[in-house]
Amino acid sequence: MIRYTLLSFLFLASVSGCSKKTPVEELSVDQSGVEIIDQAVLITDTDWPMWRGPNVDGLAPDQPLPTSWSADEGVAWRALVPGRGHGSPILVGDQVVVATALDDEQKQLVISFDRNDGTERWRTIIHEGGFPSKREIHNKGTNANSTVASDGERFFTAMLNSQKLFVTALDLEGNQLWQREAGSFQPKFGYAPSPLIYKSLVIIAADNQGGGYLAAFDRTTGEPAWRTARGNISSYSSATVGNLGGRDQLLISGCDSVSSYDPATGELLWETPCIAEATCGTVVIAGDRLVASGGYPDKETVCLSGKGEKLWSNGTKVYEPSLIAHDGLVFAVSDDGIAYCWSLEDGEQMWRKRLGGNFSGSPVICNGNVYVANLSGDCFVFRASDENYEQIAKNKLGSDCYASPAIGNSQIVFRIGTGSGGDRQESLVCVAAPE
Repeated sequence: MIRYTLLSFLFLASVSGCSKKTPVEELSVDQSGVEIIDQAVLITDTDWPMWRGPNVDGLAPDQPLPTSWSADEGVAWRALVPGRGHGSPILVGDQVVVATALDDEQKQLVISFDRNDGTERWRTIIHEGGFPSKREIHNKGTNANSTVASDGERFFTAMLNSQKLFVTALDLEGNQLWQREAGSFQPKFGYAPSPLIYKSLVIIAADNQGGGYLAAFDRTTGEPAWRTARGNISSYSSATVGNLGGRDQLLISGCDSVSSYDPATGELLWETPCIAEATCGTVVIAGDRLVASGGYPDKETVCLSGKGEKLWSNGTKVYEPSLIAHDGLVFAVSDDGIAYCWSLEDGEQMWRKRLGGNFSGSPVICNGNVYVANLSGDCFVFRASDENYEQIAKNKLGSDCYASPAIGNSQIVFRIGTGSGGDRQESLVCVAAPE
């Protein structure tokens, strides 16, 4: 009987894993005493200040922007990025800012480049040592997957280090203003979500098998404002925030649901079972609706009302890239390279087209054109139209492209890789409209 029990335990451990569970210490705004105010965000129309842009939806204001370029024509500048990271570039003022990791030296950094010519302006070490083991990072992942966020006065980054999640604030010159531990983090495939700005807060998501949570910090002082537990499931989506049904909602997919929280308090508003256990894409708000997709192990693309009612769904899986909505249409490019167009109203499929290659980065839209790059370094540009797939251009960027582009001031900035293996080198590439 003892032998049977021991063998059963070992079998269950091999199936379910032996991840350490750490109870999440929840925190309310009443307990923290942090006041949430309508603090100004000093961002202009030419900035792309966080993951998926100013509204976290991948939409850029119309502006002169090239649709085709080559290595010799249309590229304004290139800048080498040390190390490796999948965090997308952001554009703030005259700076382009990215996070990266030097694995051999175990350093996590934030680096700034001049937006006009790509020269490096400053670099700041956020952490040194404390990297997770290689088995705790997906073979496609890095130790700098998150995109930096900015309120126009500070830069914020969230990084996994020493089995904990840390949020760090820098000033515009790269000087550290504060750093706070958000909580423990037991990685299955590393950490991916990007920080989000809401009023006077910076908010991070931390779904993990040890004990997941959402947490908010005062962006001036770094004081913890609230923390809400989300269960023991590893998922990888960033949160988004917007006004639906007359109230602000903090939305996130993963953990077998789409969930809505009050962004000022962390209080759960509603939760709709759907999609999958693990998702990577960010929920997209489109008018009075929201759309999301994933994941693993289940496959679903879903459209919900602002109250969480399921309006339509299908069995399409768009796991790593996020969706994008424009003019009553939903566009997607799946991990295995199939582009889709659905009606936002009823989910009718308007068209589908195999592009070729595999995709991790998310599409952006400007001037009614969709820009999206694959893992072979090809950037596809096609019309955001429901009539059919109309390709405008296919441009070569480099050997690979994992990150999503940033758009502003008639520039589009990509983070790419060239070469392979030990010879691989990351770069920023700025493509600009002719003056």
